[in-house]
Amino acid sequence: MLCPGIYAIAISSSKLSDKKFSFIPEIAYFGMTNSKGGLKSRLKAFDNTIKGKNGHGGAHRFRFKHPNYDTLTSSLYVSICPFSCDVKSHKPRDLRIMGEVTQFEYECFARFVEKFGSLPEFNDIKRSPKK
Repeated sequence: MLCPGIYAIAISSSKLSDKKFSFIPEIAYFGMTNSKGGLKSRLKAFDNTIKGKNGHGGAHRFRFKHPNYDTLTSSLYVSICPFSCDVKSHKPRDLRIMGEVTQFEYECFARFVEKFGSLPEFNDIKRSPKK
């Protein structure tokens, strides 16, 4: 099943792949999806955009600051939090879960701001323009 969910993208010169997720200052972006393609499709759109295609607004901000794909991707780390539901369904249970996805994204924003005093860099459109 293709799952909706939240994802966090960090930029770090230190290896993060062996570490459990935590709210760290290296998190540069939180995103979410309730789309039929799920997290896999949304992250593919992100990757395509940092390669130079269109499709993901937040990724345009990354590309503006980090135009070299290979240099950027060598320091990117992604953490996902999938939610199990049928995004094509209009059943109350599935609709509520999709609402929880959106609510959890805002909870991530709030926790990050509480800890670091601002949104992650690429969620803050005033600090990180697309072009």
